[in-house]
Formats: sequence, structure tokens, C-alpha cells
Amino acid sequence: MASLVSICLGFLLISCRVEYSFTGTTLDYNITKTFSVENFFNDSGGGPANMGQLFTENLKDYFQRNTQLELIRNNGDLQFSGAISRYTITPQATVSSQSPTQPDRAGQMRITIGVEVEFVNLADESENMKRTFSFFQDYDPRNTSLLQVETDLVEVIFENIIQDVFTSTVANW
Repeated sequence: MASLVSICLGFLLISCRVEYSFTGTTLDYNITKTFSVENFFNDSGGGPANMGQLFTENLKDYFQRNTQLELIRNNGDLQFSGAISRYTITPQATVSSQSPTQPDRAGQMRITIGVEVEFVNLADESENMKRTFSFFQDYDPRNTSLLQVETDLVEVIFENIIQDVFTSTVANW
């Protein structure tokens, strides 16, 4: 009886075409084998000069590390394109000045980045989407200047946005 159950389980596992991974993807690697990423450009008017290139390369790296998909130059089974559409720096909390002649100052500043992503899945057009992903990070301008923290904060923001893109496109969350 135990061997019959083992054989049935074996056939069931062999016939299952969807592959699950520790990263949560539900890709069928028999159908979806490749992905491509067009260059994301910085259309926001702000941020570091290399921001578009940084996002593009980080997106490629993330998908290569977390899927079995092969990166190709154009026309992948999964296709990503878009642009950085928002880069803002806004005060979040003010610190009152002790002097009536001095203005109040920002106690926290927030960098917010929005990336518009267009996703095309050639195997399942119902999964195609165009969506803006956004994330932010705060910093204290009293202790650090924007130039000191901007690169690190942009990296953290992009990590979060790319995780959101990943879960929205191939993890189906």
C-alpha cells in the first residue's frame, strides 16, 4: 500500500508543471524561460544622474538571483519597461527655533521615488499591467546632508520598489 501511495505521489509531482521556489514565484519554466528589461529613464527631473541606470541594473539582478529566467536583450517572455516618474524631497517634521528671528527648521526630510512599470507577460496577457510603484525613506538634515545620504537612501528605496514589482508580477501576491 505504501508503495502505491509513493507511486501516485511521484506521478502527481511529475505532472505538476508550476514550479514553486523559496522566493514565492509561481512561474512555469516550461513556458516562461526569458525576461527582458528596457532601460528605465529618469523622467522625474531630480535625483542622482545615474538613477535610471541603477534601477534598470538592480531590477535585472534581482530577477536573475530570484528566478531561473534567462535575461535577454529584447522580447523576453516577460518584459519590463518604464521610467522613474517621481523624485521628491519633502519636510516631514519641523523643529521650532529657540529664537524669534530664526525660522523653524525641518527635523526630518523624506525622499520619495515613484517608478512607473509596464509589465508584459507573453504567456498570459491577463497578467499584463502598467502601475506606479512608490517608496520613501526619511533622513535627519540636522545631522547629515542630502549629499551624504542620498545614494544609500535611493538604494534602499529601489530595493523595496523592486521587491514590490517582483511580488506583483511573478509571485502573484
